[in-house]
Amino acid sequence: MTTSHAPSATPVVRPVADRPMRPRAWSAASVGVLIGCAGSAAAIVWLVFALTPLAGGFAFAICWLALFVGIFWLVERDLHGKLAASDRTAQVLIAAAAAIVVGPLVTIVGYVAYRGLKALRLGFFTHTLASVGPLAPATQGGAAHAIVGTLMQVSLALIVCVPLGVLAAVFLNEIGGRIASPVRALVNAMSGVPSIVAGLFIYAVWILQFHQGFSGFAGSLALSVLMLPTIIRTAEEVLRLVPGGLREASLALGVSQWRTVAGVVLPTARAGLITAVILGVARAVGETAPLIMTSFGSPTINWNPLRGPQASLPTFIFNLIRSPFAQQLDRAWTGAFVLIFMVLALFTTARILGRGRLGSKKRSRRTKEPTVVSA
Repeated sequence: MTTSHAPSATPVVRPVADRPMRPRAWSAASVGVLIGCAGSAAAIVWLVFALTPLAGGFAFAICWLALFVGIFWLVERDLHGKLAASDRTAQVLIAAAAAIVVGPLVTIVGYVAYRGLKALRLGFFTHTLASVGPLAPATQGGAAHAIVGTLMQVSLALIVCVPLGVLAAVFLNEIGGRIASPVRALVNAMSGVPSIVAGLFIYAVWILQFHQGFSGFAGSLALSVLMLPTIIRTAEEVLRLVPGGLREASLALGVSQWRTVAGVVLPTARAGLITAVILGVARAVGETAPLIMTSFGSPTINWNPLRGPQASLPTFIFNLIRSPFAQQLDRAWTGAFVLIFMVLALFTTARILGRGRLGSKKRSRRTKEPTVVSA
């Protein structure tokens, strides 16, 4: 009588040549090769520019990048093979493209911060320019009137845009119909309207036709024209992310459509709708052209946005940057720094709120090792 034994599970050992490679893994030697190739390319390009009529920093950078990528690929191919060379060269190109895109932005923000921090004091947020001359030190006076005007104008624009934007998004996504396509096309066309056209429209209708004069409310109307398309388009995309099963479950219980939208769809998309509003505010808070011909600007605080010119941060910067005095220029750079900080804070807030989930939380995935049962 023969007994059969189950074959024992033995680990399969692959040959070295058959093991999977990880071309993305970088070591200290790879970083050294990268630096060496960059230095070699810079030396060769510098020698070529010194011996030829070629000149210019931009041309030098383009030639250096092309030569550096070529040298790096050849060296990596000889050291690690064609696969690893292609993968690492692609990583270098992607990193270079990211640096080209992010570099100017970092340079602009850094330069504005460098110029703006010189005159930034607490009094900049609490004082105005009513009793400050153009030759006074930049640390005197402030932009309290401009900050108050910007907050008032943006708040009035939100009062106009939020109900209209959300209702329009609900109509486009939940109701639709024959006029949905024309409305969507109109919204897309409005999103490409230059800001100065919005200002001219309000100036021609509200100020010239109705003889209302310059005011903060006129500026808020111009900002509303710019904010409304952004809020509608973003809110519509957010409403599309709401699962259709939620709507079907509510309708299956006999709930009407408008109560389904008000009680199920909108609460589910609350975080995304808040993000849409913040993006709309960030789109319009830095506009200057429409405010020059609507709110006009003022050196003092105007607490009544319905009557009289009212200052704002964009007009504050625009009026001071044209001055020939260094003190006024420093105040303008400080105002630009505060405005950029406000816009960055709004986009950061929108990014954080945009991470809100539509009803489900991410669950961590656990990997379990297979258990080997031996007979």
